[in-house]
This record gives sequence, C-alpha cells and structure tokens, in this order.
Amino acid sequence: MLYITVLLIHILVCVFLIIVVLLQSGKAADLAGAFGGMGSQTAFGPRGSATLLSRATTFSAVLFMLTSLSLSILATRNAGLSSTVLEGSPASAPAKSKPAPAAPTAPAGGQTHTLPPGPPPDQPAPKK
Repeated sequence: MLYITVLLIHILVCVFLIIVVLLQSGKAADLAGAFGGMGSQTAFGPRGSATLLSRATTFSAVLFMLTSLSLSILATRNAGLSSTVLEGSPASAPAKSKPAPAAPTAPAGGQTHTLPPGPPPDQPAPKK
C-alpha cells in the first residue's frame, strides 16, 4: 500500500516537473540573446530574484529525488531477498533416475573393445 502511494506521488511530481520546466523561459530569451549579445547585463548574465516558477522547479526536483530514493528502498525490501535464483531451479532437485551410461568410443587405432558377456554393471549378477 505504501509503495503504491509513493509511486502515485512520484508520477504526479514527474508530470508537474515537466510542466514547470517547459513553462520557464530560457536565460537568453530576448532578441539580443539570439545574436550572442547580453546588452546592459552583467558579465555572467542576470541574477534576479527567484521567481515562483524557479522555486516550484527546485521544490519538485527535490521531491522527485526523494520519491525516487524511497521507491528504490521499498522495491528492495519487497523483493524477497531471502531466496535465491538457484533454490527454485530444477537442477538443484535430487535426481530420480540414474543417467544413462556413456557409449564406448573407438580408440584412435580403429580397434574396438567389447565388454565381456554378462549382466550390465549396474545390475546384480543372477543367482545360480
């Protein structure tokens, strides 16, 4: 429930941050800025008081970072870190049947060796 609430707040903050950033005008929005001139402004540009849009941008950016951090913490808590990937794999389950024996291969000289007649090695010998 907490995760969903933080996620909804995060989505609303994202939309608000996008709108506030798009509403702001750039530093060189006047005609002199288009040609590279700063007019009668100082060497590093104007540094006026913070407007309502710049304060809203700062507030929403901080809130965005906090909700992002909160979502990552909540996601790792809900991930169920007590189990591992290997615990659920079928390879870790005990084998129910024995694997088939490997077929004999011919040696490099071309001669083949055969097993002596009798029962297979994994079965007991018949009683006489």
